[in-house]
Amino acid sequence: MSNEKRLDQEYWDKQYTSNATGWDLGQVSPPIKAYIDTLEDKNISILIPGCGNTYEAEYLLQQGFNNVTLIDIAPTLVDKLLEKFKNNPNIKIVLGDFFVHQGKYDLIIEQTFFCALPPEMRQEYVSKMYQLLAEKGKIAGLLFNKTFEGGPPFGGSKAEYELLFNKHFEFLHMDMCQNSIKPRANSELFIELQKK
Repeated sequence: MSNEKRLDQEYWDKQYTSNATGWDLGQVSPPIKAYIDTLEDKNISILIPGCGNTYEAEYLLQQGFNNVTLIDIAPTLVDKLLEKFKNNPNIKIVLGDFFVHQGKYDLIIEQTFFCALPPEMRQEYVSKMYQLLAEKGKIAGLLFNKTFEGGPPFGGSKAEYELLFNKHFEFLHMDMCQNSIKPRANSELFIELQKK
């Protein structure tokens, strides 16, 4: 593991050990919940990278999905998740670096992982997403449609994302969310991108 990745791990682990998790909504994000409610096949393989406290995974399991994988780089968080989901065979929890993770998934849920990465890693993110998705697999979730001073989070714009994803993905949706929580109103894009 490179020093840069090691520093990332230490940084993110510190956020969880000190409860400095201001991005945590305390619930499944309404746009992602609404999307999950449209999914009919409960057997699809789903990955949530940079999963955090993953209310999305809880909701997926409540809805009967049975093939959910979570990955995060923060050991403190992963220990909590292993305890939380210890008796559930429908979920796999991985402590590790998303960029070296191997697997094939029908759906990858994007919820505050992209915005946590330094912008210079975005092309690598797109390539890795493409690699991890099965044929016709999808990325669905949220991207910020605003800029931030410093970061993380790191923001961006619809035009920037269109350029970034265009080579590898077909755009099924990239629209301003109408059902964001109040603090994120008018600043989130809902995306549904299908692997070309």
